Amino acid sequence: MSQALTLPAPVQRSIEDFAAGFLTPEGAPAFDFRHPAGEPALVPADSVSWRVFKNPVTLFIGGVAAVLLELAEPRVRHGVWDNSSFRTEPLKRLQRTGLAAMMSIYGPQSAARAMIAGVNRMHSAVAGVTSGGTPYRADDPELLDWVQATAAYGFLEAYACYVGAVSSAQRDRYYSEAVPVAALYGATGAPASQPEVFVLLRRMRPKLEPSGTILEFLEIMRRMPALPAAGRPAQAMLVRASVDILPHGIADLLRLGPEWRLRSWERPLVRTLARSADRLLLRSSPAVQSCLRLGLAEDYLYETR
Repeated sequence: MSQALTLPAPVQRSIEDFAAGFLTPEGAPAFDFRHPAGEPALVPADSVSWRVFKNPVTLFIGGVAAVLLELAEPRVRHGVWDNSSFRTEPLKRLQRTGLAAMMSIYGPQSAARAMIAGVNRMHSAVAGVTSGGTPYRADDPELLDWVQATAAYGFLEAYACYVGAVSSAQRDRYYSEAVPVAALYGATGAPASQPEVFVLLRRMRPKLEPSGTILEFLEIMRRMPALPAAGRPAQAMLVRASVDILPHGIADLLRLGPEWRLRSWERPLVRTLARSADRLLLRSSPAVQSCLRLGLAEDYLYETR
């Protein structure tokens, strides 16, 4: 039975337009996930990933959590912050990152592989030295594994915490689904199960540190127009929801105090927003368009299993 819902036409249209525009950086053509008809994605449609990635609220929450973990590693932090436009053009950077994530999960294989190859070419040119004197390269397999793991962790934990429980078997399946895609990005040691994620977190924890960049990133995410106008008042709350799903002790390690944590009354509200978003049928979304590309019903991902 389908659990999909739609909103009154003017509201639905406004959200659809925003969702479509968000994945189209200024000056770039919109990508139509409906074509070519029948071409499979890198991840199958019956995957856990396709259901997790369809939720825009938990994608925002999980994405912020992932970046916090990435910026906590000094080599990744310098690689991202010193060699990208995030500080000066955060929305464009977020749009490109969002499109890359959607293409990796839902896009037709030919387009996804071409996009990933382009990302890898850019990474191969990024290198430098941290403020602590440690050299880094963006294509370092250890750093690629960390970035892949933190992204996968953030999206899944946001979904599990604010939408509904995800079983251990589903968690392991979700992480294993990402391994072939991660390998295309050069993350050949990406964790393939939840236990492997915990092992990597323990191994990397001594390398993580607080920084002013993390606070700058949080301020940017709290203020930039990342949500439709109607949802913008909740944006700061969703940023706090991201801090709340960091692995145990990491928020304290990063010196993120109570002002960055959810208030007791906010958690039920975040869950309501996330669960509503999980049922909202967005016809302009890569998830729905990709279902149509494969000849599936537009509400395929909203059916109870």
